[in-house]
Amino acid sequence: MGIKAALPRYELYFYNTVVYLGFIIFPANANRKTFKSSVTPGWYYFGRRMDTADFEWVMWFSTFRDHILFALSGHVIFAKICSMLAPQHRSLMYLCYGTLAVLVTMGWTYTTLILSHCVLLYSISLVKLRWLCFLAGLTTLSTFKMEPFISWQAGFVAGDFELRSVLFYGGCGFTIMRCMSFALENCEKKEGNYSILELLKYNFYLPFFYFGPIMTFDKFYAQANKADLTRQEGAIWNISLQGLIHLGAILTVDILFHFLYILSIPTDMKLLKHMSDWAVVGLAYCNLVYDWVKAAVMFGVINTVSRLDHLDPPQPPKCITMLYVFSETHFDRGINDWLCKYVYNYLGGKHDTVWDETIATLCTFGITVLWLGPCQVVFIWAFFNCFGLNFELWTAKFVCMEPFASLEMAMSPAMSRRIRAVFNTFNFWTIVLYNVIALNSLEFTKLVARRLLLKGFPITTITVFIVTYCLVQLIKERERRQLIDQVYLEVLHSNKIY
Repeated sequence: MGIKAALPRYELYFYNTVVYLGFIIFPANANRKTFKSSVTPGWYYFGRRMDTADFEWVMWFSTFRDHILFALSGHVIFAKICSMLAPQHRSLMYLCYGTLAVLVTMGWTYTTLILSHCVLLYSISLVKLRWLCFLAGLTTLSTFKMEPFISWQAGFVAGDFELRSVLFYGGCGFTIMRCMSFALENCEKKEGNYSILELLKYNFYLPFFYFGPIMTFDKFYAQANKADLTRQEGAIWNISLQGLIHLGAILTVDILFHFLYILSIPTDMKLLKHMSDWAVVGLAYCNLVYDWVKAAVMFGVINTVSRLDHLDPPQPPKCITMLYVFSETHFDRGINDWLCKYVYNYLGGKHDTVWDETIATLCTFGITVLWLGPCQVVFIWAFFNCFGLNFELWTAKFVCMEPFASLEMAMSPAMSRRIRAVFNTFNFWTIVLYNVIALNSLEFTKLVARRLLLKGFPITTITVFIVTYCLVQLIKERERRQLIDQVYLEVLHSNKIY
């Protein structure tokens, strides 16, 4: 009812106006001299310096841009040749190119380490016990999160270059998750076992190897071994368009890094104390939006390459602006799909009981903590997001009871949507605050919460919540129209069939 109900057109126009005015109020800028450590020379001719606080973005699109482009371009050319000459063996060719790239980049000892983990988890998968596969996989993953196992395994990497640690942890971590997916899918296989060659093809697919995203083994196996390589009409055009959009996003972020410094400002608490309440709140929101853009671009570039290989990779995460429920909150759709398939949905079943939901969410966030690396900030982030997800379920079940169910049935659908949007507004900023903890720092999160709820009350608090309420209504309207379009396409498709 909260989404399907339509609102008057004039009301939606009013919401659009309020949101537009709210977003243009935020005027954050600062003196670059206050954070010299994270601002480096940028556009010399324009007299602008560049915000380099985000290591991942600088690594991808500045420091190691040429190396990454060279590796992915080589994969695209090699994959295209193999698809033309021997399409039935293309997955084997992906394995050869990926293994060679890892061997050249990280050395034979690192490649041997990766192979040993693959062989170990493959051997355990032959027993076909889910709990044993989970135990072995999580134990192996934990060896990359604690000493002395980290130092011992890091010694297998040859050379001493700046990208060494990133590639080491990325390759090893994603390898373990892929091997666990393979092992769990092998447990579900009714007859026989998948061969170790299929595991190696799956793990050493270069675009996914170091940085993800993760495709579950069942999807990769079906798509990588598909004999029919014909594309739908306009598929190449869509892939090219996505590539241009990602290029535009990279240029836009690069411009913003030379003017707004939204990543460096939160590290300077003295500067933040002199900023207005509205600017601090807007800065927290902009940091989350940027992190979504980063994830969308980084995964989008890899996804574009994999789509050229006739794969359907996990989509970029849902924009933070469109999130007002915890159940849709994630910044890595690949990891999210993995956790939902093997943990959350498996343990939670239909998610219709509080006990099953609690167990499922606790286990899901427990594995997430291990994946991210146990530390104070990660524990706090996991606790609040786990609580938020469970609280949504408890609240949804509570309002379905009497007398709330009768009250909602008595009111109009439009009024029900408005009331739900009020609660979604509070949820929106809860999601923002909980995730700022992981992206910035606990100190910055406390400052934003104080400015939003205490120091800024009532003017800033009420203003922000009014703008957010209007934004939530626009999101609901967009979802309503998407639902109508989806139903229309399904009806149109069914008419064509019959």
